[in-house]
Amino acid sequence: MDLPQKPTKTHDAAARISAVILLALVSLATVEGKRQCPTNYLQVPAINCRQHTAVLTDFGGVGDGVTSNTQAFRRAIEHLSPLAANGGAQLIVPPGKWLTGSFNLTSHFTLFVHKDATILASQDESEWPQVAILPSYGVGRDAPGGRYSSLIYGTNLTDVVITGNNGTIDGQGSYWWDKFHKGELNLTRPYMIEILYSDQIQISNLTLVNSPSWFVHPIYSKNVIIQGLTILAPIDSPNTDGIDPDSCSNIRIEDCFIVSGDDCIAVKSGWDQYGIKFGMPTEDLVIRRLTCISPDSAGIALGSEMSGGIRNVRIENVTGINTQSAVRIKTARGRGGFVKDIFVRGMYLSTMKYVFWMTGNYKSHPDEKFDPAALPEITNINYRDVVAENVTYSARLEGISGDPFTNICISNVKIGLTAKPKKLQWNCTDVEGISSDVVPPPCAPLAKAAKSGGCDFPADQLPIEKVQLKTCFVQNPTVD
Repeated sequence: MDLPQKPTKTHDAAARISAVILLALVSLATVEGKRQCPTNYLQVPAINCRQHTAVLTDFGGVGDGVTSNTQAFRRAIEHLSPLAANGGAQLIVPPGKWLTGSFNLTSHFTLFVHKDATILASQDESEWPQVAILPSYGVGRDAPGGRYSSLIYGTNLTDVVITGNNGTIDGQGSYWWDKFHKGELNLTRPYMIEILYSDQIQISNLTLVNSPSWFVHPIYSKNVIIQGLTILAPIDSPNTDGIDPDSCSNIRIEDCFIVSGDDCIAVKSGWDQYGIKFGMPTEDLVIRRLTCISPDSAGIALGSEMSGGIRNVRIENVTGINTQSAVRIKTARGRGGFVKDIFVRGMYLSTMKYVFWMTGNYKSHPDEKFDPAALPEITNINYRDVVAENVTYSARLEGISGDPFTNICISNVKIGLTAKPKKLQWNCTDVEGISSDVVPPPCAPLAKAAKSGGCDFPADQLPIEKVQLKTCFVQNPTVD
């Protein structure tokens, strides 16, 4: 039997060197592991990661574009809901076409839509439950009765992520648009995504197409991040707003591309006497790096449903192409509420009807019970650093008689006009403000010179801007 030999000094040194090399390789692998996920996993930025994972097919899902998966989605979320207290859960929608009606989310939950997956909204009305009228609106938008639940719905939730690696959600809205045009709706059309009374919401990295009505509607919620969405609807489709933050606080909307039949983003807070009574403003909102195409509507609208108030909104780096107006304020007698402390900078606009548009006589009310003496307060509205080309009207600013819009500031604006521009470029009534370095020159109510340095834009960050997403991992369902 061979006896083990006594290690030599050379052997000991080689062993130590090998150990050091091995430790170094392990360390490098660990560092790389933090930066790169394994080949069978997808890297997902999210507000929180999940400990548990399931795939829709585990619950009977069939991705043939014909079979209803409404019960599969509902079973999956019901099964995963108890895991909220144990690290949370994520549901993967794998490649395929997944027809479904409305389903409700749960807390500490991620819905992940794979890039080769499409969630298809059912056109069977029996798969769309009826839900209560929103208290800040008082009535339905399409009909005075109730309303359909959204395709993806949630209420009283905490920590919800709806994301993907550019997976698609298709609302198949033409069915609902036809009924709207024919006056055949008894209930208000469903939205694509609606989250109510919730905290910590993320909606990101998805393609959303053809919603029956509004696409993304967070309401009565806080701490909301919406980023990396591509939203597409025909430019003549009715009420297909892209993103509508409504009576929400601490919201971040960024890096979105929207083509819409209505406002690309519409900031809201309730409608006339119902919104006044509910009294929940939208506040502390940042919108940045938005590209919008909407020939008949605004890139960003503040209102018209703003009766709970809109304040402290920061908008920057907006591109508008073939869009009716850039950042528009819409309100009316009876709205009450306020729009104030609005800061806009860095807009790049091409082929616009208006660059600046404010409307104080928007003709839309929930019913005849509104109080015409309830006047809105519109003040401290700031625009700076705007370049526009092929513009028909520079501005149409219409306040309310006896209730002027005040403290408007416009600075560093260069507007190039169409070959046949309107003779009156600035049409201003019942507004007051200041300006500097604006071409064409503004109307008399804004002719007073702004302070040196131009209009204000806050230097501090909102709390939601400081939120850093975590790097999470989702198993790639296309890899065995």
